[in-house]
Amino acid sequence: MDPEAFLDLANQVVKLKMFPYFDIAHSLLCALHVREDLGPGAHAFSRKHPLSCWLSTMLVVFAGGMLCNALLGEPPLAPLKNTPQLVIATIVWYVVFYTPFDIGYKAAKFLPVKLVCSAMKEVYRCKKVYDGVSHAAKLYPNAYVIMILIGTLKGNGAGFLKLFERLIRGVWTPTAMEFMQPSFPTKACIVASVIFVLDKKTDLISAPHALVYFGIVIFFVYFKLSSVLLGIHDPFVPFENLFCALFFGGIWDSLAKILGRGANKDEKGDTKKKE
Repeated sequence: MDPEAFLDLANQVVKLKMFPYFDIAHSLLCALHVREDLGPGAHAFSRKHPLSCWLSTMLVVFAGGMLCNALLGEPPLAPLKNTPQLVIATIVWYVVFYTPFDIGYKAAKFLPVKLVCSAMKEVYRCKKVYDGVSHAAKLYPNAYVIMILIGTLKGNGAGFLKLFERLIRGVWTPTAMEFMQPSFPTKACIVASVIFVLDKKTDLISAPHALVYFGIVIFFVYFKLSSVLLGIHDPFVPFENLFCALFFGGIWDSLAKILGRGANKDEKGDTKKKE
């Protein structure tokens, strides 16, 4: 592709408006997440506890904005003031849970529909990460860690609020902490936040901002579609294992076990000789 045409395409991606189509895709996948998390009892639960079902879905949809606002000293409920977005999320929730014969749920689960919505959601996620980094940079111009943290939470707030979202539905799962077992979206948002901070605050990245943004969009979309189609859920795992082995005691623990076994064998050999 011609470099100028590629740059024009990148600029168009940066200027994409999220409302309403990308909001619909985001809300649809959030509602699907809640329904699938409910498991086989989703149908009965939605009929018996519609308010709880709606609240948990809205929390997933608006999790990033609410969580970041709370951490930055802004009103946590401010994202809900966007009435059109709230209405869209509610309509999507109703379609997924309450359409006759589960037509809405089955249509959302149809693979081509899910692929398109997944790709759109990743574009939406990239926008959220960038908005989070930019907002934090205005409030704390030199606090790089805060920028990365807010960008990550903005991009995958639902993962960090999973404990509370389930609690609204009457389920207590204290081990479902994103900090203990970070998912791939969280790791990807961390990487994207770091790149955006370097692009915004340093001279280490010389490429135009539109190309950096477009590259992160491609990164998000590619691995999301790989997850849906090929089952590649976390490409960071091999690098994490290597990093942990080198810097977090893994190699030394293995060496200690080997040396410990050798010492035990020597002790057993000495005791046999004495006998």
